[in-house]
Amino acid sequence: MQPTLIDQGLNLMALGMGTVFAFLMVLVFVTRLMSWVLGRWFEESLTSEPLKTVVSDPSPVEPRIVAVIQAAIDHHRTNR
Repeated sequence: MQPTLIDQGLNLMALGMGTVFAFLMVLVFVTRLMSWVLGRWFEESLTSEPLKTVVSDPSPVEPRIVAVIQAAIDHHRTNR
């Protein structure tokens, strides 16, 4: 007996899903292995010195600019 189109579709779907599942399992295994290997080899780089915080001088916005922005916001709200 010849397989029907539905049977062929289900077989192809199962094959595709199995292939994707196998690829994802290999990907997870390789990623975990790589993480473990790099963690063992480069352990000292994980415990580096803390980053220094850089404080920038916040420059205040000119009052004229604040007034222009506030006027634009007010104009936008009244035109709704």
